[in-house]
Amino acid sequence: MASNIRSVVTLVAIGTMCWVIAVVITIAVGAEAKIIWTCVAGTIFGLMGIRYSIRRNKRSGI
Repeated sequence: MASNIRSVVTLVAIGTMCWVIAVVITIAVGAEAKIIWTCVAGTIFGLMGIRYSIRRNKRSGI
């Protein structure tokens, strides 16, 4: 069962890294503020998803 949580956290971490890269690219390109904030929100939700997955695993023993 431990590999299941690792795969979930890995998947969410990869998505979060994509959002971080998107933030850097949008800032470098000088995109609209709406697009930059969308990428920032994606990064924040990704970090929350990693934390949630780890806490859920500790509580329920997935």
